[in-house]
Amino acid sequence: MVALLLGSVAWTFLRPHAAAQVEARPPSHAETPPSTPSPPATPSTPATPSTPATPSGPPWRHGRPDARFTVVEYADLECPFCRTYFPVLKRWIDEHPEVNWQWHHLPLAMHEPAASAEARLVECIGEARGAAAFWQAVDWVYAHTRGDGQGLPEGLRYPDLTPAVQHCLASDRPDAVVRAQAAEAEKNGITATPILQLRDRETDKVILLHGPVEGDALLSALDLLAAGDKTGVESSQTRDMPAASVGDMPR
Repeated sequence: MVALLLGSVAWTFLRPHAAAQVEARPPSHAETPPSTPSPPATPSTPATPSTPATPSGPPWRHGRPDARFTVVEYADLECPFCRTYFPVLKRWIDEHPEVNWQWHHLPLAMHEPAASAEARLVECIGEARGAAAFWQAVDWVYAHTRGDGQGLPEGLRYPDLTPAVQHCLASDRPDAVVRAQAAEAEKNGITATPILQLRDRETDKVILLHGPVEGDALLSALDLLAAGDKTGVESSQTRDMPAASVGDMPR
């Protein structure tokens, strides 16, 4: 599979700081997992290792926070390709604990104002109720939106809009998050959705993958990143490559 990908690859090398721009914003207090002390072990309840908690966002993440690789998805909640790909990528992430998934808003002008309105909604649900609720809200929007900028059906409201969510929606906090992420994407030359940025946290190498990506292609990209040092590729370089679409998904 690697050979097939390399045959159609157009390599683009960026300056070391370019790849880091996506996460240049200092993390907010919400990105640090709460430091709730664990109860002391007792003879009748031995201490056991626990799985690290997934950090809250933004940027919102799904999967193990200590995973070596991160898939950053640039997505639009009105994008039909993103909607089709969402459950595919989530299933793949759940099956590969060495990779986690980071959401990055990129509402496209052709899908406004619905795309930004939905981005505000899911951000506020995440702010009020945490990471799991954020991903559930994204799933709900994709399940109900008419897509291509048409937005949610008239009169449809997200279930259980708590006062905390409504207070957030009345503020400019979600707008700031969405605008900042969209600006970072534009700064990195990303103007379409879905686009994936695959990062190796051990080597700082990055591969940019265009379009929905099959699981085998993702695994091949992981192999390329992991083998980079053996092939003499500098760790700070970013590779830009096309990727196979998911099954027979329309392009």
